[in-house]
Amino acid sequence: MQKVIGAELADLFQVIPHTIRDKAHFEFPAHNEVEVTKIFSKWAKMNTPVSKLISFLGAGAYEHAIPSALKDLVTRSEFLTAYTPYQPEISQGLLQAFFEYQSLISDLTGMEITNASMYDGPTAL
Repeated sequence: MQKVIGAELADLFQVIPHTIRDKAHFEFPAHNEVEVTKIFSKWAKMNTPVSKLISFLGAGAYEHAIPSALKDLVTRSEFLTAYTPYQPEISQGLLQAFFEYQSLISDLTGMEITNASMYDGPTAL
């Protein structure tokens, strides 16, 4: 590639100041892709896996089982938009699902009023 663009190896490092460039002398042996993969895998095994640590990342979105049917359900057209279709009979199933969800949450929590999450796009009616 350097031959094609007409550059020497030294030309590629001209932007690095001499005070830094002159101190850095790296002699790396050449490795093929398989060897590099093995080396990095060995280094990665020296790390503590996240599964063994307490992680506060995710704000409550932790490992959980997601049924495979969910992918097909969430890609249905009635769940892809935040807007209720103009024909009430088309949105009736979605509205019924919201009603059932709210009723279940009311029963579980003992609250008189519950809401079907107004802040996530598909359910913001």
